[in-house]
Amino acid sequence: MTAITAPALPLRQRLLRPNALWLAAPGIAFLAIFFLFPVLRLLSLSVQDPASGALSVATYARIANTDVYLQVLGITFKIAANTALFSILLGYPLAYWLAGLKDGLRERMVLLVMVPFWTSYLVKTFAWMVVLGRTGVINSMLTGSGLASQPLPLAYNEFGVMVGMVHAMVPLAVLTMLPVMIGIDRRLIQAAQALGAAPAQSFWLVYFKLSLPGVTAGGLLVFISSLGFFIVPALLGGRRETMLAQLIITQVQELLNWAFAGALAAMMLVAALVTVWIYDRLFGLSSLSGETSGQEGGTGRLRLLGLSILRVVAKASALLADVVRRVIGTRGTSKLLSIYCTLALMFLVLPTLLVIPIGFTSSQFLEFPPPGYSLQWFETYFSSPVWLSATLRSFGVAAATAICATVIGGLAALALARSNTRWGGLVFAAFLAPMIVPRIIIAVGLFYLFAQIGLIATDLGLVIGHTVLALPFAFVTITAILKNYDWRLDQAAAVLGANRVKTLFLVTVPLVKGGLVAAFLFAFITSFDELTIAIFVSGGIKTTLPKQMWDDMILQLNPTLAAVSVVVFVIVTVLLLLAERFRRTT
Repeated sequence: MTAITAPALPLRQRLLRPNALWLAAPGIAFLAIFFLFPVLRLLSLSVQDPASGALSVATYARIANTDVYLQVLGITFKIAANTALFSILLGYPLAYWLAGLKDGLRERMVLLVMVPFWTSYLVKTFAWMVVLGRTGVINSMLTGSGLASQPLPLAYNEFGVMVGMVHAMVPLAVLTMLPVMIGIDRRLIQAAQALGAAPAQSFWLVYFKLSLPGVTAGGLLVFISSLGFFIVPALLGGRRETMLAQLIITQVQELLNWAFAGALAAMMLVAALVTVWIYDRLFGLSSLSGETSGQEGGTGRLRLLGLSILRVVAKASALLADVVRRVIGTRGTSKLLSIYCTLALMFLVLPTLLVIPIGFTSSQFLEFPPPGYSLQWFETYFSSPVWLSATLRSFGVAAATAICATVIGGLAALALARSNTRWGGLVFAAFLAPMIVPRIIIAVGLFYLFAQIGLIATDLGLVIGHTVLALPFAFVTITAILKNYDWRLDQAAAVLGANRVKTLFLVTVPLVKGGLVAAFLFAFITSFDELTIAIFVSGGIKTTLPKQMWDDMILQLNPTLAAVSVVVFVIVTVLLLLAERFRRTT
């Protein structure tokens, strides 16, 4: 019997017929207009003559012929590379320890990493200014105890920048490496040891090798994020630590040199894309999911070299472990990892917590410990029309942003979950793109676009810009929730007569509402803490709380900033705990 097959539909009809992937269309259109177009437009300005509009590479020639710009470029790459290196080195043992804990305990301990990760960069940087300053916590302890005759230069130099940036990026490295490490079966290490391998050799040649996708993904994200940093180097660094993002801000806000700002942004973006390409070629990292590309090609020799290095490191580690075991004993050696991880968590959490008592100080200056306690600085904050206006605007913009990001990201996540199409990977990458491109590039591109359409100093402009940045977090959160959703429940509703809209609102949404609330809260936190977009879009009138904090920190540090930091820290921590609770209950 000959099977009867339906004739193939023309390409146009196949694309236009109803498909779940169309749910991602609003998000794709939004990103195309407010992400892709502004970034490409900014980059195009770098190859245009400002006077005639003709193609020109004069801006790049100026950069190549000016030592100052080349030095800033080198400083940016150096600081970003060092931040990635130290973040991985410090974060790897912590991620390894967390991966070995039981699920319930791990979830509680991960919160100690999540809170510093979501805490505002401004609050964290302010905390380190208080800790590392000439009259800060460390110098006060050193001079007060007689260990130092004069304050040490711990801030406003490269050391201060590295401490602040590594503190900000270690949580990102840990949270990127952790899922890969959780997926590694530790019985493989036991099997290697049963075959005669020393503990150090089984770790380096088995576990560490399997964890490399997470290590490389963590290093990639930290490096790219560090390229666009400007808060930490601006507040904790000096002139020698000026980074590329600071030059871009100066070119736009002070000189209005769009062509030059576009050229600097293009160099930063190219650096990020080249870094992604190099990681993919060297480590086979084709995505941030921890999967390798499986390519052997020209990297075979590099892998052999890597294995040889690991063998050498394993032997050296085994010898060092024997020495340490003889000195402190087997019992002491077994506690070293726990002690290190305790210190690492203290490094992540304590600087911000030290700001809390300073917010209640009775002094007119930033002192630790406070000479007395008072609520005067909170009264100053709550009685200030400027601070209250900025706070209320941040809440309003964050709420609107969270709604937009959750709806758009939720539709896109549903589209990918309900459709099996070859375009799924491209759509997924499109929604993650704002997380990869440095924020300063997105902010400047939106500033140029909004200046042309009249959205500067408007709440709508802030909501649009913040939604671009918050969309990846909402999208990833809802996508993870839908992976565990039982779609047979939707089929059962359809059998009982419910159409797609009723099924969505009466079955799907109620069952995943915890994940939706978590996505909403993550997007809210992203907007509430956001500074980069606010610097360009908010204007002098429509300022947000982070922008007001930034302006005050640039002028002078005062206890009011400590009180504001306490308020921001408490708000973000409460929202994060709620988000994690809702995410786990789905």
